Amino acid sequence: MNSATSNFEVDATGVSPKQLHGVIPSLKLADGNEIPMLGYGLGTANYKSGAALDTISEPIIAATVTALNAGYLHLDGAEAYGNETELGRAIAQSKLPRSSLYITTKTTVRAGDTVTQAFNRSLEKLGLDYVDLYLLHSPFFANTPQELQQAWREMEKIKDSGMAKSIGVSNFLIEHLQTIFDIPGGLQYPPVVNQIEYHPYLQHVAEGQDLIAYCREKQIAIEAYSPLTAITKAAPGPVDPVYAKLAKKYGVSEAEVALRWCLDQGIVTLTTSSNEERLKGYLKKLPSFKLTPKEVEDIAAAGKEKHFRQFWTQKFDANDRR
Repeated sequence: MNSATSNFEVDATGVSPKQLHGVIPSLKLADGNEIPMLGYGLGTANYKSGAALDTISEPIIAATVTALNAGYLHLDGAEAYGNETELGRAIAQSKLPRSSLYITTKTTVRAGDTVTQAFNRSLEKLGLDYVDLYLLHSPFFANTPQELQQAWREMEKIKDSGMAKSIGVSNFLIEHLQTIFDIPGGLQYPPVVNQIEYHPYLQHVAEGQDLIAYCREKQIAIEAYSPLTAITKAAPGPVDPVYAKLAKKYGVSEAEVALRWCLDQGIVTLTTSSNEERLKGYLKKLPSFKLTPKEVEDIAAAGKEKHFRQFWTQKFDANDRR
């Protein structure tokens, strides 16, 4: 995957990336590191659980190698996906230089575990000396604010060790982020990423709270997973005609419009597919067009007419849009 030069850096403030034909830019994080704005996610379709955890999945390895061969150098994994070993084997099979890859993994902080134990286990499964980004997968493991703060202190030590270049969080609401910022004595390293489910039907604005605005104020980059939900899981819906109109205008697919909607808000975007041609198509088409600010707002406005959350539904009321 190509990355933009420093003259075209995007940052966590939400600035829309400049249009560079053939290039999907990187986003500069608050700690000075850069993250490619389009990544391949190993969750959802590649997720393993139950008895499958005891075996190595060759299809997952093959799908990940396919993504690497297609040009996806940003790979997003997690302990909870059950496939860190497969991710590591795909990286090894690709023969690509480690320095050319951007690897993320996450911990859910299992009962009885420390963050450090989980991190060391992940590195061993991945077969890597370091990761580019390490995330707390959710705040829901913590029974008290103090537990969450202690976990973050461990995250800071991992960054200090050099084995994680950047650290951040996933699925955190404003209240959880504020708990981290309220750590007694202050933060050594604030989170630089919040990876969340993000699409037109879940924009995280509710009850006077705007999660995206809060993150931008704190210089926390937004990373979107499940950006195609309005097409794949929540159709039919009010964004359908808007997507269709824009797809026709730009000569692209509705999925490419959906991905571009995230990118044009300065949001790092994750997608997945085992279809190499589809993956290559995203890399070819997404740099070739750019939505106007009005088109971005038209999609957002249509999306606000419906609410749909695909993940973590057990933690939220049906109408909770935070």
